[in-house]
Parts: sequence; C-alpha cells; structure tokens
Amino acid sequence: MLNQPYPYARKELVEPDWRRFPGWADVTTADWESAQWQRAHCVKNLRQLSQLTGPGLAEAFYADVQRDQQERATMSMLVTPQMVNTMAAGMAPDQAGFTDAFYADPVRRYMIPAFSDRRTDWPSHPYAMRDSLHESEMWATEGLTHRYPTKVLAEVLPTCPQYCGHCTRMDLVGNPTATTDKHKFGLARTDRLAAMMDYLRRTPQVRDVVVSGGDVANLPWPRLEEFVGALLDIENIRDIRLATKALMGLPQHWLSDDVRSGMQRLAAKAQARGVSIAIHTHVNAAQSVTPLVAKAVRAMLDTGIRDVRNQGVLLRGVNDSAAALLDLCFALLDEAKVMPYYFYMCDMIPGSEHWRVTLAEAQRLQHQIMGYLPGFATPRIVCDVPYVGKRWVHQVSRYDTELGISYWTKNYRTAVEADDPAALDREYAYYDPIYTLPERGQEWWRSLAAKAAPGAGGQQPARAVVTAAVPAG
Repeated sequence: MLNQPYPYARKELVEPDWRRFPGWADVTTADWESAQWQRAHCVKNLRQLSQLTGPGLAEAFYADVQRDQQERATMSMLVTPQMVNTMAAGMAPDQAGFTDAFYADPVRRYMIPAFSDRRTDWPSHPYAMRDSLHESEMWATEGLTHRYPTKVLAEVLPTCPQYCGHCTRMDLVGNPTATTDKHKFGLARTDRLAAMMDYLRRTPQVRDVVVSGGDVANLPWPRLEEFVGALLDIENIRDIRLATKALMGLPQHWLSDDVRSGMQRLAAKAQARGVSIAIHTHVNAAQSVTPLVAKAVRAMLDTGIRDVRNQGVLLRGVNDSAAALLDLCFALLDEAKVMPYYFYMCDMIPGSEHWRVTLAEAQRLQHQIMGYLPGFATPRIVCDVPYVGKRWVHQVSRYDTELGISYWTKNYRTAVEADDPAALDREYAYYDPIYTLPERGQEWWRSLAAKAAPGAGGQQPARAVVTAAVPAG
C-alpha cells in the first residue's frame, strides 16, 4: 500500500567505524570488543572528550557543556566508547560541520547535555523532585521499593557503566555533581541484599522482582548470579527482570564468557522451576542498535531466558516523532530481536523541562504509531504518575490543557497509603512543561512561583495545594 505517513523498510544495522576518532585511530577490533577495554576508556570529562575528538569539536561546545556541569547537570559525565561511537556516526571529527552534527545528535542530547539544550525560563518544573516517583518512601527495606501489590524493585547498587542526563534515580545513582549531592545507602551491600531477600521470603504476595539499580552490569557477576539464584529459590517469585542499559551501551559485557555461562545456569534453573527471566534494556534512538548490540541480545536469548524487552524514555529532541519511534522499534524488533515494551514520559526531575513532552503530545504519538507494529510489539507510552505508578497516557481521568495539569486515579494502595481510605478515590496530579502552555497558563504558573519565591512572604506550596487551587472540570 503506497503513500503511508510512515514508509516501512528494513535497514541493515551498522557498527560505526570508531577509528574515525583520532583518539581511537589505533584501536583494534579485539580491543573494541573487550568489555574491560570499553570500561577503561569511558569518557568521564571534557579533557578526555577533547583527546578523543582532537580539534574536531569547537571550543564553544566544550564551554557549553562545562557550564551545564557547573550549573544544571544532575548526573556526572560517563559515556562508554560504544555509545560515543554512535554519535554523529556518519562523520569524522575533522569534517566540516562535525560540531553542528554532534550538537544535533539524539544520543548526545541526553548523554552529554549542554547548557544551551536546557530551558532558561523554566529549567525545572516548580514541582520537580529529586526522587520524583517517591521510591525511597516506599522502601520495604533499604533499596527495595514495594510500590505495586505484586511487584517490587530491587535497587541492588547505585552505579552504572554510563550515566544518562535524564536519570529518574538521579537522587541515588552516580557521583555527586556541582549542583546535586547523592543519597548514600546506609547498609553495606551484603546486608542490604540480605534484608531484601528476607523481606521477599516472608512476603508471599510478591511474584515479580525487577533487579535494577543503577545497572546490574556493574554488579560483579558472581554476586548477581547469587542474588538471582536466591530469588529463584523463593516459591512465590514467578518473574525476574534484570534491568540494564548496558545491553546497548556496553554489549561487550553481555558477550563475555562468564556472563554468558552464568546466565545459562540461571536460565536452566528458572526453566526447571517454571519461572521467567527477562532482560529489560533502555534504548532511546535507532542509531544505538548496532550489530554488537544485536549479537549480545542473541547471546542472551540463546542462554534460554524468556525475552529481552526495551523500556525507552520519550525525550524531546531525541525520539519525539512517530518516525523516530517507529525507526527505533523496527530496528529493535527486526534486527536485534528486542521487544518494544514501554516508552516512559520523562520524569519530573530537576533540569528536565527541555526533555519532557506534554501529555497531549504523548497521546498523539501513541496514536501515530498504532497499526504499524504487531500488536504484541507495539510499545505503550506511559506516564509514571507520582504515588500512582505507570499509566497508559490515555488512562488520564481529566486534563486541563491550559494549566498543563492532568489528573489520574489508581486501583491499589502503595505502602504509604496502606491505611488511607481515600487512596482509591483521590485524583493525583501530573504536570506538563510550563513553556508549552498557552500564555494564560504560563502566567498562572509565574504568579504561583512569584508567591512562593523567597522574600515574597511565601514558600514552595505542597503539591496538594496546587491541585486544590485548580478549578475542577
């Protein structure tokens, strides 16, 4: 059928030539495919980025990123060579226009943020929060969030092989930045994981454990295998999901012999018990899906785990068009055998306004991608509403587009509402980026911010106050 809004065509995956970067001109294929080499050569600061690219990036770019690190960034810089190599992939740094291409690159936009990327009028929403989903409030034990009735999130460590600028766990994960210190676990890791296991053994209503962090690729494999193996010994656990962006950002880790053989042992034990193990990764742009990524996915599927699924984040300037989302989904599904699963609206953390899209935009994108992918592989675009959880964007209860406030309901209690009789009747608010609103809506928020500003006789109002101030209907 001709003349469709999105024309489908298979596109062969490409591993960009890393030797186009002066700093990697002599790097061999054996080195590139080594997880140890990749970890040792991550870009951690602007000096290392400059050594890598040579004179190819303009000094203005470095100044732009430096200012962001000093004034806005909530995550420190840490980018694997695998990820850097997909940025401006068709160009060498000595080519004219490389700086412009690097600026415009979707992966660069969220992995190496620049100050000029961010909003200057509203860099953060007034109700942005470091722990925007209130996960730590719902810790059953330190690092174990029991938010849904039958599911828990186990934050087994606070580090990753790479740090995304939009990280929803910026309160806990990574190194401190100039603007953001980090929460520190109080318990030693061994004690923390033991406490998680004890809770799960005595809580039979939990059947599903997401093992995350941070990124499980940063937990030494013997310790991860021990933890997952112990989960498999708990009778009520039926689903285990391992969360790792490194399947895309550091596929070399998942291709290493110890990881492959260890995953095979876990998969065999899971199959014997009738339990599903899946890997959930985080890919936001089609260019990130390379032959090495596909090879790592195949290696994991060959161990006997049930599935590999993608949970991307919907980000303005990265994947906020139907074509970008469909390009990514088809690359994942057709070429890498990764199941498109979710796209989350970017959470309301500080400094994220330039990445966030409105609920209306998310609803429109969900509509636009329907019908192209198989139903089982059509990702749901979801809003992770504070105190509510994941909600499909069309499940909104009501939506004031002028003030940019959407209202949501829930059908279960979290631990913090165990004794709250109104929890299932209450509406919970979520907020669009203010700069996207019509002028009347922006003026309403400016007025509210002025009243809350220091010296204005007010203070930051509670979220409930703001929602109460909005007329119903």
